Order: sequence, then C-alpha cells, then structure tokens
Amino acid sequence: MKKYASLMLATTLAVTGISFSGNTASAESIDGLENKINELEKEQSELKEQQGSISGDKSDTEGKMDENEEEQSTVDSQIKSIDDKLTKTQNDIATKEQEITSTNDEIKKLEDRMIELKEEIKVLKERIKERDELIKKRLRAIQKSGGDMKYIEVILGSKSFGDFINRSSAVNTIMDQDKTILEEQQADKDSLEANKAEVEESKASVEKKKVALEGQKEELVALKDDLADQKDQKKTLMAKLEKEYTDLEEYKISLEDEQQILAAQAEAVEKAKNLAESEKGKLEQLAREEAARKEAEKREAEKRQAEQAKASSSKTASASSSSSNSSSSTGSTSSIPSSSGSGLFIWPAAGPKTSDYGMRHHPIQGIDKLHAGMDIGASTGTPLKAAASGVVIRAGWMSGYGNTIMITHNLNGKTYTTLYAHLSSISVSAGQTVSQGQNIGQTGNSGGSTGPHLHFEVHEGGWNAAKSNSVNPMKFF
Repeated sequence: MKKYASLMLATTLAVTGISFSGNTASAESIDGLENKINELEKEQSELKEQQGSISGDKSDTEGKMDENEEEQSTVDSQIKSIDDKLTKTQNDIATKEQEITSTNDEIKKLEDRMIELKEEIKVLKERIKERDELIKKRLRAIQKSGGDMKYIEVILGSKSFGDFINRSSAVNTIMDQDKTILEEQQADKDSLEANKAEVEESKASVEKKKVALEGQKEELVALKDDLADQKDQKKTLMAKLEKEYTDLEEYKISLEDEQQILAAQAEAVEKAKNLAESEKGKLEQLAREEAARKEAEKREAEKRQAEQAKASSSKTASASSSSSNSSSSTGSTSSIPSSSGSGLFIWPAAGPKTSDYGMRHHPIQGIDKLHAGMDIGASTGTPLKAAASGVVIRAGWMSGYGNTIMITHNLNGKTYTTLYAHLSSISVSAGQTVSQGQNIGQTGNSGGSTGPHLHFEVHEGGWNAAKSNSVNPMKFF
C-alpha cells in the first residue's frame, strides 16, 4: 500500500506540478491545488465534449461505411450483370460471324452455280442456235413445197396400201420431230430463263441476308463496346468506392485511437484530480493541525509568562522565545521549467533533425499533406528519452505510426501531449509516470516509414486524428 501510495503521489506531482515538504502546509500550496483541481475539472469537461464529438464522428463514419458497402454491393452486381451481358453479346457475335461465314459459303456456292449455269446457258444457246437453223431449214422446205398440202400428196402418191402405211408413218414421224424440236426449243428457252432467274433471285436473297447479318453484327459489336465502356465506368466507380471505404476505415481507426487516447487522458486527469483533492485534504488537515499546534504553543507560552511574572517581576519573559521552537517549512520548487516559450522539452533521441514540421509531399502516399511533427535521424535501437515529465497515455501500435508512445504533460498550467513514433521497442506502459530524460524505448522503422528515424510530435492539449492541436516542436527545445 505504501508503494502504491508513493506511486500515486508521484503521479500527482508529475501531472499537477505541485509539491509540499515536511508536515507544514502553506495557504499558497492549498490555493495552488484548488486552482489545479479547477483546471482539471475544466479539462475533464473539455475531454467529455471531445469524446462526445468523436463518438458522433465515429457513428457518422460507420454509417458512411455501411452506405459505401451497400453501394459497392450494388456496383458489383451491376458489373456481374454487365459481364453476363458481355458474355452473351460475345456469344451472339460469334454466332453471327458463323452465320455470316455460312452465308458467304452459300454465296460462293451460288456464284459457282452461276458459273456452271453460264456454261449450261452457253450449251443451251448452242443447242437453241442449232435448232433455230434446223427449224429455219424445215420452214424453208415447207415453204418451197407449199406447206401441209405436200404431205397429202406424199400420202396420196402411194403405190400400194403398204406404201400408204409407210408414207403415212413417215409423214407422222416428220411432223412429230418438228413438234419435238419446237417443244424442246421452247423448253430449253424456259429452262434457261428459269435457272437464270432462280440463281439471281437466290443470290440477291443471300446477299440481302448477309447485309442483314453484318448489320446485326455491327449492332452487337456496338453493344459490346458500350457494355465494355459501362464495365470500365463501373470498375472506376468500384475503385473509387474501395478507396473511399479504405479512407473511411482508416479514419474510423484513427477515431478509435483518438477515443482510446482521450479515455487515457480522461483517466489520467481523473487520477490527477482525485490525487490533488486527496493531497488538498491532507494539506488542509496539516494546516488545521499546524494552527492547533500554534494555538496550544501560544497558550502554553502565555501560561509560562504568567507564572514567571508571578515568580519574579524583574525577569521579563519573551513570548517569542518559546515560539522559536515551532517548526515551519517552505514548499519545494517545481521541477517543471518556467514558461519561457522555449526549453520545456529536451531532445528525445540522439541524432540530427532530418525533416521539419509543416506541409510536404508525403514519401509513401505521394500527396501533399501536413507533416504534423519533425523527424530525427536516429538508427534503429537508439535510446529514446521522455521530452518532459508526465504520464504515459498510450504505448503500443498505431496505424501509420507503428510502435508509438504518447505522454501527457502539464507544464506551467498548460497541457501538452508528445508523440514518439516508428519505434523498435517500448519500455513503458499506459498509466505509467515518467520523468524528463527517462528511457522509454528505442527508435526504429516500424509502421509507415521509409527508413529508421524518430517521428516526434507536440500537441498543445490532447492529440486528435485531425492533428489540429499540433505545433512545431522546435520552439520547445
């Protein structure tokens, strides 16, 4: 219990910056604690307000993340639908290409058929020409013989019945041949025209079909290109949503970190307030005891003075001589440096400054953003010291920072938070009181770092993800 009480007292002294000595309490030290309690209550109120604001921001961020996930799900479904349409369109294009190929083959066959038909037409034309010559000869022969009456003369000129039958049969044969020639001639002409018309009609139909198929293919290709554009747009949107979700997730993590830090700060402030109130009570008790002691000494002195006066009128008693035995003590001075605008902090690690506080091009993210601290070029394993006395409010991993220590300090009535990032090891824990210059860990290259170094931040007040309280650390050395 004594060890615990000593630690609690050390925490109070580190946080409040007030001290007393001996058994004597001064009104100044009590007033100082009273002022400190008021300041801590004010800081508690501010921390509660910040915690409420962060809780609201976190709730809003989680809502945005839910909306983002829903939109991602919708876009993902749309991409899948477009993929299905693209697959179907690609298959339709392949089918149309097959149909066009088939149609081209059909056109080729028709063209080959037309070549054959031309040869057939050529043969038919020769036959028609020969028949035309034969018909012309027959007509001239008929014309010379006087037409059909000559056939009768041939029949009637028969010398016997047998000759009559032979002559009649011959005439019929000649007439049948003439008729056959004429019928074949007409049939060849009709066949010629029919075949020619059929092939030309078939070719025209197939060519029309080919034009229609090519038009359909063009429409499908245009649809495919349009779907591909839609898919690209959706993928771009998806990438944007994924980036937005990642940013929201990182912001949520930073808010959670900030919540933990504020909770630790609130715990440290509550601890400091309780200890300050306890110490105030102790000092007030000491003050009451001191007043009672002095009153008793005063009465004792007066009593002795009266007795001495009775015993010897010549001997003068000095009331002050007896009171000279009273002990009084003065409060020890604070170890916190006076507020001078500089010299509050010591250099936390051996090494030169390699990067200043302020806007810069981020070496990893590739964008211009605030560098909320300064970098010290220190190799991995370099001892790390607390820049000032205070209470550790965080000791562990933080997104981007890697292994990180945060310490809250109350210097000259003002709260500061220092941050030490990218460490290789941590030697303290949250809630632990540290003194200025105490070894708290080792520098390193953890988290979002491009090489071994110490990233050191100073915040006037508490740390927050927006880094709105960050200031240039150089003005404090």
